[in-house]
Amino acid sequence: MTQAATQGHHVDAKTVLLEASHVTMRFGGLTAVNDVSLSVHAGEIYGLIGPNGAGKTTFFNCLTGLYKPTAGEVRFSGDLLPPKPRLVVRAGMARTFQNIRLFHNMTALENVMVGMYGRTKTNAIDAVFRLPRHRREEAASTERARELLDFVGLTAAENMLSRNLPYGDQRRLEIARALATDPKLLLLDEPTAGMNPQETRQAEDLIFRIRDLGLAILVIEHDMRFIFNLCDRVACLVRGEVLVEGPGSVVQNDPRVIEAYIGTPPPGLDGPAQQPGPKPGEGGSDA
Repeated sequence: MTQAATQGHHVDAKTVLLEASHVTMRFGGLTAVNDVSLSVHAGEIYGLIGPNGAGKTTFFNCLTGLYKPTAGEVRFSGDLLPPKPRLVVRAGMARTFQNIRLFHNMTALENVMVGMYGRTKTNAIDAVFRLPRHRREEAASTERARELLDFVGLTAAENMLSRNLPYGDQRRLEIARALATDPKLLLLDEPTAGMNPQETRQAEDLIFRIRDLGLAILVIEHDMRFIFNLCDRVACLVRGEVLVEGPGSVVQNDPRVIEAYIGTPPPGLDGPAQQPGPKPGEGGSDA
């Protein structure tokens, strides 16, 4: 977390932190993301929804430097972001993944400490000979990692191998590792996937607490109740394009969003119910 976030400083919610302009990503003849533009403000929780295959994770990969967009640009705090994950992290963006990517043979504490190495100055010689700079940074990283484990509720799991943690705890550990990079914007790719209702409520509470520290959050999710309770604004992505964007109350009632998820009713079922006609010998005029 940034120093300002850690101290709970006021954040101007009108400040544009992330701005994606006309981002397009093609793989050969397939257009996965087509001319997508959106902005995320400081201190905002922004949701990205859409059916499977809509291009949501591909768009995340364009934002975080895993993919170089075919067209368009991504700016962070007004500066053009290079398509290199290491430089994106240094700029102040961190992410989690749809499929958990922890170091399974490392402890929870060690996993979080890995997230800090992009911010340290220790080199190979410092580490091999355990020079003073290495010892100072290692002690500071250990202390900070413990603070983050406590923040996400994993204090007791400090020395457990990550592969032995329950699924929901692994998700929280991945968030702690992302926070260890000291971000201004946190990107979460389906943070409640596979969780039970209790774990989902815990994840929602954790995300609100992260926002209250001053961070902005961009989240992909399929749980509609979760996303609309959580987010200030929501965009619906369909076939790689933004279908609608706005407050959750507007987006969730938009008929185009409903159609994108459940489809168009078959012919004959979208109008008023037909009343059965009279049987032979019934009705008609009196004779």
